[in-house]
Amino acid sequence: MSLRSIVAVSKRDEVQRLAREFSRKVLVADELAEALGLVETVNPDLVLIDRGFSPCRIREFIDTTDNHSISVPVVVVGDEEGDTGSSEDFINAGACGFLQGSRDYSRLEQIVSRIKSESVSRGRHPVPRTPSDKRRATESGDFFADDCAASVSMVGRSKAILNSIKMIKIIAASRCNPVLIVGETGTGKELVAEAIHALRHPNEPFVAVNCAALTANLLESELFGHVKGSFTGADRDKTGLFEVAGAGTIFLDEITEMPMDLQAKLLRVLQEKTFRKVGGLKNIVCRATIIASSNRNLKSETQANRFRSDLYYRLNVAPIILAPLRFPERREDIRLLAEYFLKTSTICPHKEGKITSLTKLAVESLMEYDWPGNVRELRNVIERAILRETTGKIGLSSIILDPAECSELSDGSRAGQFTGYSLAKAERELISRALQKTGWQKTQAASLLGITRATLYAKVKQYKIEKGSYIAKEEQNEFSAPGLPRAMPAPY
Repeated sequence: MSLRSIVAVSKRDEVQRLAREFSRKVLVADELAEALGLVETVNPDLVLIDRGFSPCRIREFIDTTDNHSISVPVVVVGDEEGDTGSSEDFINAGACGFLQGSRDYSRLEQIVSRIKSESVSRGRHPVPRTPSDKRRATESGDFFADDCAASVSMVGRSKAILNSIKMIKIIAASRCNPVLIVGETGTGKELVAEAIHALRHPNEPFVAVNCAALTANLLESELFGHVKGSFTGADRDKTGLFEVAGAGTIFLDEITEMPMDLQAKLLRVLQEKTFRKVGGLKNIVCRATIIASSNRNLKSETQANRFRSDLYYRLNVAPIILAPLRFPERREDIRLLAEYFLKTSTICPHKEGKITSLTKLAVESLMEYDWPGNVRELRNVIERAILRETTGKIGLSSIILDPAECSELSDGSRAGQFTGYSLAKAERELISRALQKTGWQKTQAASLLGITRATLYAKVKQYKIEKGSYIAKEEQNEFSAPGLPRAMPAPY
């Protein structure tokens, strides 16, 4: 049982030896300030701290890492005797565990086991909770999964996603109500809403409403409820979703689709904190946190008179803005997200654990794509690749960015774009490019392609590919047809 890396903050050799029992990579620091620099650099799986540091200083250390959006479980190592009474002080300071001396292997084994097991099964680590139920992020494999709440992960290392995580924590810890989340389709707006809810109201209901999915009359009845006989077909009283949410959260997805007259009623709920059922006379107190989202620019919508300006200003207190994957400040998350989806996908149970990574060419094709559907589209592409892949690595041939463009079932109107196109020609092109990219290092080329060295040798011989050969310009153009990622995907 071994973690990727541990930071040990102690001058005692026994604490350092204990760390080495659970990780080959142990970084040692004498002071907490030095340890903070190591944590920011390597994002360790665990920090072991000598009890020589007071609970107050340990709390300052944990708060500083949280403020930097670099959270990691902290375990305090006490003396062999006499620490029983002080353990509660360290737990209250934010430590997730306290060891009765450096020989207390069993307790540390339990913590390490939980980190490892959750890393394999879910792609993130559960951190033992402190009495204040503080949620902290942890490092998982080669990607960062911030466990904003017990069951919600925000994956990425980019400055954009770290800023979003920071805002989530700030808003969840405040009384801000309502909350506005803005981002393109597929950027994870509902995931953010769930994270805020789980941090703020972990034991209360979470109710999500798609404002674009219902007509104006149905939406009003769904939100506020109605009394029997208030309109044709109202044969019984109905409880509205504002009432169902109780002291929890109601998430109004795509609020710009809400009709203008209903926007006015929502504004009254936000201002008065009360509402009435359709046809009702009794005021009902709204106790829920109201979270709204939009994939449009709300300011532009108000200027175009499609959204009420007073409602916009009421919502726009501390908006959380999610950057799309095509933005330069977010692109570094594409590979991490792809690996995360690969490790956590359940779309093909008999392949779970058998496909372990992506080839370099496959990753490059993902990095060069603009992702109009953002994270949701990326997840679909990875799951499609898992279904198609027959080896232990997802290769370029399994990355189909637009199945409608490549499917054999597409209509014949596109046939003229692929005149002379064949699997053999496409395969020769792909192998040639891999060899050129690696300087004819066949082992590296085989790794890029996701095939064995023996298979590569056979293909080179079959297609008579020689070092220094090149593809004619018109043949290269053939592989740049719309819908094909980079140079070439294998056709269906």
